[in-house]
Amino acid sequence: MQNPRTALRGRFRRGLLGGLAVIAAAVSAGCDSAVGIPGDGSEPATTTGATTTADTATTGANAPGDTPGNPVSEAGLAAWAADLRTGDLDSLEQKCWTMAPLNVRGMYAESAPILAALEQPGAHNGTTTVWKGPAVTVVAPDRALATDYACPYVFPAGTEVAYNDADARHTVRRYLSRLIGEPIDPADTEAAYPLVCAARAGSWDPEQTGSAGTPPLAADTDKLTGVTAFIDQSIQSEWPRGDYITVTVPVTNAAGVQQKRTFTLKSGDEGYCIGDVSP
Repeated sequence: MQNPRTALRGRFRRGLLGGLAVIAAAVSAGCDSAVGIPGDGSEPATTTGATTTADTATTGANAPGDTPGNPVSEAGLAAWAADLRTGDLDSLEQKCWTMAPLNVRGMYAESAPILAALEQPGAHNGTTTVWKGPAVTVVAPDRALATDYACPYVFPAGTEVAYNDADARHTVRRYLSRLIGEPIDPADTEAAYPLVCAARAGSWDPEQTGSAGTPPLAADTDKLTGVTAFIDQSIQSEWPRGDYITVTVPVTNAAGVQQKRTFTLKSGDEGYCIGDVSP
């Protein structure tokens, strides 16, 4: 049964950019496309690319992504916006590898509303920058803006800014890909792109983990020792409560034994972090 947070994320996909259906064309296997991943809310495609017009270039007083007082570089956002104008979703999906591919195609399907939002001054809240336009809200974590190619999240105007289940599954996918020595991108390291929750007081729910505010992942990594493969198409997720989500995936060790592992993740301003792994 869907809980309210799951239903919200379904509405996000179906309502994104004024009712445009999420693109359901199959991309590479196991990338949270329409193939093999339950609960992604895939609908029949109603478009095959981004909607672009001759006047999609920004015309306002602000350059794309201007944020008065924000110390974070905007060059990466400008590089991304240049690609967005071309409407090349395949390129955007490849370059925005930190995001679930299905989300990339859904969020970036129409460029004009996004570019209109970026003409507005951004508001920096300490960890992310937000641009609000008439149709959409654009959100970019500081960690993304500090790179040379910054991929922001896009939400319909007036809706909750919240990461969805595909984001959580992709977080686990990236973590396991690193573990088996096949990162999604060579730059995807824990130092550059942290996926594990920071061990600090209050960062984790003790009722959820039995630990006084400290994610127990470090103590549980032995459960993943020797993992050589995982079944991408079998990654599943569910919302047990609140801001927590669990992601289950079959993994295989060097002896060829397959077991399911369950990751518990928590959402924050900059996405999901992994706090626990259990049988």
